[in-house]
Amino acid sequence: MNVEEFREYCLNKAFVEEGMPFGESTLVFKVAGKIFALCGLDAPNLSVNLKCEPEQAIAYREKFTEIQPGYHMNKKHWNTVAFESDLPESFLKQMIDDSYHLVLRSLSQKKRNELKL
Repeated sequence: MNVEEFREYCLNKAFVEEGMPFGESTLVFKVAGKIFALCGLDAPNLSVNLKCEPEQAIAYREKFTEIQPGYHMNKKHWNTVAFESDLPESFLKQMIDDSYHLVLRSLSQKKRNELKL
């Protein structure tokens, strides 16, 4: 999956906004104001930081060399995933979906009511 495909996939989700709050070289995707994915645009190969359940994060890291603890993130809850690798696109999309849903579930009841979730 390349950066354009990644971007399009993220933007097709409900309540998602993109931005560059950390500078022009880091693309960030938020759902209802909370980050669920970010990637560096100046690296030679696309890697993406995604939120993950702690136990699952460890399991992924043990199984796939393409998945490492989240770079510049809380390593308990975030993984850095090499997107331009041999990982299947369906698996990458599932990891994006999981990150998105983890953040949605973490929203306050008030925020979920505002969004009609």
